[in-house]
Amino acid sequence: MLGLKLPTDPRWVNLAEMDLEEILTDHAYCEQKAATACISLIQQYPDKVEMVKELAPVVTEEWGHFRMVLQELEKRGLTLGRQRKDEYVNELLKFQKKGGKRDEQFVERLLICALIEARSCERFRLLSLYISDDKLKEFYHKFMVAEASHYRLFIDLAKLYGDEEKVITRWKEYLDHEAKIMEGLKLRGDRMH
Repeated sequence: MLGLKLPTDPRWVNLAEMDLEEILTDHAYCEQKAATACISLIQQYPDKVEMVKELAPVVTEEWGHFRMVLQELEKRGLTLGRQRKDEYVNELLKFQKKGGKRDEQFVERLLICALIEARSCERFRLLSLYISDDKLKEFYHKFMVAEASHYRLFIDLAKLYGDEEKVITRWKEYLDHEAKIMEGLKLRGDRMH
């Protein structure tokens, strides 16, 4: 369904559960950044009425997810660590087309958001299936479902505001590039991406 070209190395779950504080910290900041990205899109493109309507509740949902991860850290006697640079997202942003029309830039941003949500969904699915802690399996299943709907929403918005054929072509380019990024990144259990 997600179209990702390169699945996550299955060893990632084992690495992630070796230090729950680190993966939960990174997860918390990913949720915060997702809320911020939606706010930024609304601020920069208020004329995109359907997008504003669709993303406003996502802001609330993503911020709620941030709070859920904070609660999980607290329940486990863990603390929120420092935010780290997200190499994955930075590499995706380098692939984003620069210049061009305002609407083309808008579609590029929607596709990047869709790809981040798709990879997050895939990783949450792995955690929901293979992490040894049953409570965390349930916890991550909820996130997987939410990320899948967000991924779909961003793709649908890109098709709504862009030329559908061009969007599909560009999405395939993003998927190919994302696979190369994943190949080049070191497998780390302290990062969601």
